[in-house]
Amino acid sequence: MTGSARLRTAEAFGASAILLIRAGLWLWVLFNVAMVLWVMLNSVKTSRSIFADPVGMPDTWMWENFATAWSTSGLGAATLNSVILVTVSVALIMGLSIPAAYAVARLGGRSGGPVATFFAIGMSIPFRAFAVPMVLISVGLSRFMIDWVTGAWDPRITVALFYVVLSLPFSVFVLIGYFRSLPSELEEASALDGATPFRTFWQIMVPLAKPGITTVAVLNALSLWNETVIVLMLVPNQRMQTLNVALLNFYSNMQYTSNWGGLFAGVVIVVLPMIVIYLWFGRRIVNGMTQGIGK
Repeated sequence: MTGSARLRTAEAFGASAILLIRAGLWLWVLFNVAMVLWVMLNSVKTSRSIFADPVGMPDTWMWENFATAWSTSGLGAATLNSVILVTVSVALIMGLSIPAAYAVARLGGRSGGPVATFFAIGMSIPFRAFAVPMVLISVGLSRFMIDWVTGAWDPRITVALFYVVLSLPFSVFVLIGYFRSLPSELEEASALDGATPFRTFWQIMVPLAKPGITTVAVLNALSLWNETVIVLMLVPNQRMQTLNVALLNFYSNMQYTSNWGGLFAGVVIVVLPMIVIYLWFGRRIVNGMTQGIGK
């Protein structure tokens, strides 16, 4: 076989592989869309209708399932807890990761490379390795604050601190790549104009890095909104728990009430806001990841 024939064979094989990958991705997308629509459809059915015809249209549109899920399962208070916890955590994550990533990106190859690798290693540590230390730290911190400082302690503060610590490696690593993609000539020109390093960072570099910052903020918000295990481990009080944990508690009560329509409505309440946010910022997330990662 000649070289040109081999090249044509390789090109044909590559084209076929790309088509198969695209077909698989579209099938996966269609499956997920179908699952979302199925959950939304069953959220407005009665329990009898769900078991009788799980994929059919409802005989009676039970919009009150959402009111039942909101009030009976405590999703109202849990929603407030989730919004506050995610908002505060993401604000702290971005407030720490943006200047840290900028500093590492401008350190230079000999110093900046090992520091960036350090954050990459932090991303690879499995969550299970932190489980027991997190519980011990939470108990010790709570006892210290209650006995010596404030006399009281909200475990949600501990959860927010762990959210920040566990999210920083990914956030800093992605933003390092994005800041490295920005030309250093802008900083030199700003310095010639008499701007201080802080002013250059805040008024020039941060606005230019807005796509990457938006990407990291949205991905962190999605991840923290869906987080369940840390809250289960560290927050025993149900009034302080988040949406996902409240939904789990609601599910455990189904054996007594059998309100499956209300359960599906609760799932919609938990999932739908994140779907809307991702659809709204989806293109920005993709652009931010492709422009910043790997730089």
